[in-house]
Amino acid sequence: MEKTAWKDKRINDLVEENYVYAYVLHYFGIRFFDFSTQTLAEVCQQRGLNVEYVIRELEMPSHTQEADLPLISYPIDLMVEYLKHAHFIFIKHKLPYMAALVEAFKPEHEAYESIARDLKLVFPLFVEDFIHHIYEEEDTLFSYILLLDRAAKGKVQPSRLFYKLERNALQKFATEHEAHDDEMMGIRKITKNYFTDATTPLPIKVMYNELKDFEKKLQTHARIENEILFPKALALEHQLRTKLFERSKWN
Repeated sequence: MEKTAWKDKRINDLVEENYVYAYVLHYFGIRFFDFSTQTLAEVCQQRGLNVEYVIRELEMPSHTQEADLPLISYPIDLMVEYLKHAHFIFIKHKLPYMAALVEAFKPEHEAYESIARDLKLVFPLFVEDFIHHIYEEEDTLFSYILLLDRAAKGKVQPSRLFYKLERNALQKFATEHEAHDDEMMGIRKITKNYFTDATTPLPIKVMYNELKDFEKKLQTHARIENEILFPKALALEHQLRTKLFERSKWN
């Protein structure tokens, strides 16, 4: 699309073309539903933004998908850092954006009144529980896995490693982790599996699209942990336990 075409497009039309544009505009302080009838150029002038820069951001291709990365070949420490970065994006960017969409959800038809009421009640609880789970995972599971990785490189005292191995077990972490793998089930039920049709208002389409996309990201994230990180860490844990046992027989 030519620059002039971008500038002259109404915000509503841009978002109808690609719901992701609403996410980009949000981080320029442009809530698309507040400027729906204005052109991009008009809104940028009103907000004191460089329209050329905003267009460049809108034109940027989507970020690399997790599923496309060769994560199986990543060393454990790099994989953990990658997952922690994903947590940062979830907490600092995605959740605040979705919370803003839910908060701004104004049902224009009685069919959406109960959905709006239930989402405004359930979504903040989901966010609170999700953030707690993420920080707990980083403080316990990820810390333990990184300790195993350092121990394999000879950077942990055997006595400390023995203590940690006695107090932790990855199998227990894995079992507890599976219990959180469908955290959005309640939201999915409220929105009837994010159902939209030709009559659905644009703000609701955007919100449902974001919720559905976030759920897909969580599913991919969980698969990376369950199918790549855990097996690697379990093998490492078994290897370290075996080495400690062999060493103890000679003492």
